[in-house]
Amino acid sequence: MVNYKHLHYFWAVAREGGVARASERLHLTPQTISGQLNVLEKHLGVELFTRVGRNLELTENGRLVLSYANEIFSLGSELEEVLHQLPDERPQLFRVGVVDVLPKSIAHQILKPALQMSDPVRMNCREASLDTLLAELAVHHLDLVLADCPIPSTVSTRGFSHKLGECEVSFFATDKIIKTLKGDFPQCLDGAPMLLPSSGTQLRSGIDKWLNKLRIHPRTVAEFDDSALMKAFGKEGSGIFIAPAVIEKEVELQYQVSLIGRTDEVKEQFYAISVERKVKHPVVCAVIDAASERLFINHK
Repeated sequence: MVNYKHLHYFWAVAREGGVARASERLHLTPQTISGQLNVLEKHLGVELFTRVGRNLELTENGRLVLSYANEIFSLGSELEEVLHQLPDERPQLFRVGVVDVLPKSIAHQILKPALQMSDPVRMNCREASLDTLLAELAVHHLDLVLADCPIPSTVSTRGFSHKLGECEVSFFATDKIIKTLKGDFPQCLDGAPMLLPSSGTQLRSGIDKWLNKLRIHPRTVAEFDDSALMKAFGKEGSGIFIAPAVIEKEVELQYQVSLIGRTDEVKEQFYAISVERKVKHPVVCAVIDAASERLFINHK
C-alpha cells in the first residue's frame, strides 16, 4: 500500500516546483524529503522526477501520480471542511452529473429545487459525456446523472433510469429571419437557414426523420453539441434554432427571439439515472419529484 506521508511529500515537491521550496513549506530538511521521495519511487517502481539542469521535472509517470495525488488530497481537504462544520449546519452533499448535450436551461430548472430545500445542500455539478458520467455513477462518485435518454442497452453499467418527462420541440428565430420565411409552419422551414444539434444525437435523428417525412429541406448553417452555443448564434441571427417547448418563454426573453412554431412529432426526453431502483437520497428524491410533478406535467 502507498505510504500517504511519502505521497504528500511528492505532492508538495510537484506543487512547489522543487525540494527546497517544499522543505520550507513542510518545515523539513531537503535531505529528509529527498530520502522519502526515493522510498516512494522504489515502492512504485517508477521514476517520478527527472533532473533538467538544476530543476526537477515530472516524468510521464510522475504526472499520472500527481493527478491521483491532487484528487486524494483535495478530497481530504473537503472531508476536513465538512467535519469542522457544526452538525446542525452541515450541508447535505449532492453530486450530480449533467450530460453535455442536455440544454443548460433545462438542467437548471430540474436542479433548482435542490437548493430550495429547508435543510442546507451543497451541490457539486459536473458535465461530461453519458459514458463518463455513468462510469462515475457506478463507483458512487455521483448521486445522480441527468440525461436525454435512458441507460443504453449496450452499456453494462448497473443503474436505473427514471423518466422525468418529455416535451415538444419549438423553433425560434430573430424577427429579421422570420420576415424572410415563406408560408406557414412547418413548410416555412424549407430552404431556411437552420442551426441544428450535432448528428448522431437522439434529438437530431428525430428532427431529420420529421423533416424528411414532410419533404422539408432547410439549409443547415451549423451543428452544435452545446445547445447554449446554438442559441447564442441564433440570437445573432445566424439561423433558426430549436429548444424544448417547456422553456419557450424563457428562450424568447433571454435570446430576444420569437417562436415560429412547435411540433409534437419530435419529443425531447429527460431522465434521472441513479444506482438505486427506489431512490433514498433526499435531494435526489426532491429533484425527481419536482421535475415529474411540476416541470413536465403539461408536456408528457
